[in-house]
Amino acid sequence: MKIENIKTLGELKKLGYSSKSIKDELRDNLIVKIKNKETTFEGVHGYENTVIPELERAILSRHNINLLGLRGQAKTRLARLMLNLLDEYIPFVTGSEINDDPLQPISRFAVELIKEQGDNTPISWLHRSDRFAEKLATPDVTVADIIGDVDPIKAANLKLSYADDRVIHYGMIPRANRCIFVINELPDLQARIQVALFNILQEGDIQIRGFKLRLPLDIQFLFTANPEDYTNRGSIVTPLKDRIGSQILTHYPEDIETARRITEQESNLVEGQKSAVKVPDFAKDLLEQIVFEARESEYIDAKSGVSARLSITAFENLLSTAERRALISGDDSTTVRLSDFSGIIPAITGKVELVYEGEQEGAAVVAYNLIGEAVKSLFEEFFPKISKLQKQDEESPYDDIVSWFFNEKDGFELLDDLKNKEYTNVLDAISPLDDLLGEYQPNLKPEDAYFMKEFVLWALVEFKLLSKQRFSEGTQFRDPYGSFISGI
Repeated sequence: MKIENIKTLGELKKLGYSSKSIKDELRDNLIVKIKNKETTFEGVHGYENTVIPELERAILSRHNINLLGLRGQAKTRLARLMLNLLDEYIPFVTGSEINDDPLQPISRFAVELIKEQGDNTPISWLHRSDRFAEKLATPDVTVADIIGDVDPIKAANLKLSYADDRVIHYGMIPRANRCIFVINELPDLQARIQVALFNILQEGDIQIRGFKLRLPLDIQFLFTANPEDYTNRGSIVTPLKDRIGSQILTHYPEDIETARRITEQESNLVEGQKSAVKVPDFAKDLLEQIVFEARESEYIDAKSGVSARLSITAFENLLSTAERRALISGDDSTTVRLSDFSGIIPAITGKVELVYEGEQEGAAVVAYNLIGEAVKSLFEEFFPKISKLQKQDEESPYDDIVSWFFNEKDGFELLDDLKNKEYTNVLDAISPLDDLLGEYQPNLKPEDAYFMKEFVLWALVEFKLLSKQRFSEGTQFRDPYGSFISGI
């Protein structure tokens, strides 16, 4: 017999069901998962040795939790994944507004119903997917929203005095009894509203319009907050922080491999797009490096953070740029090119907060600079280092490429919308590139070679060995002095 087929309190007692608080429920199920070597927070990467162990310790300690970190650090996702640590079903008194436990009722409605009907009291079952309540803290949130208020319509319909506690309309927190309740961006909650949480967190009391109800609510509270908020928009009042058991610091991915896993997992791509556009692994690394550069950039406000959503939306834009190019040129499929990275600029400019110097430079200029810095950072992982100061007679692996451009008087143009065949033919014309790749990247996949060739050209521009001029239909590469001679 399925447990959810039990419909009365008497049947529940015969089953031998025992009540358990939500914190004990989370703790017991976590213990089972840890013993069985199961992953507790599926789909969260980069936190295996930092955030997740701290979160597990907080759950084992039965603490209310505050996740503190910059935007785009999976705080809300962690909160939602806690649902997987709950029992599949729990019983509650049918008709109860606050999910009363049939064996430990706390509301007047449930107590009176059980007193009247005894073992015949009807019960229902609440699935764990329905045991999650979430509230975004905004300045317009009121005590009535989260705690409750007197309902004059209920009083009129039931012909009750305002002195009768049955006229109370419960807010979000009492209705989340025996559930996980999340308040996102806690510092944005007005201080007087935060004060209303004191007793709920500590003693279980709620006070509504003069009513003092002893409701020992059974709730797992989880808060999220951004450290920037502590100084810019609001703060968590000290007595409230004192009542939160564990504060856990989240962080951004610490390496490109982890960042790539997150981006590929979270990107919202159409199947046709995935099959039509091939993305070299190196292009994925470059995209993640751009985000790493943004987090270190002097032009971007580090306190505001650079969300993981930047790399996700940039990846989506990158594939869309390549897809659009293929549609225009008539190719059935294509491979991402470095020139396609110009399509991620809107994803960057919309996701970063610039400091004063960045505003002076302009958002688009800062975004292009980030791409250039990422190219420089990754270049020396694959090719010999380019010294800033080089002796006059010293030979360099890049001399032949630079000489090729000196001989190309009119410059070398790489148009954005070239067909695949035209694109490969244009890059094949620079024969020294094949020699460089053959010597330093002999195991490079043939289909990735052209991205790497274009990458080398961009890198030589960043190291001042070539010059680059962007125009409406593409990019022109020249020798480092070509722009001065031609007057461009």
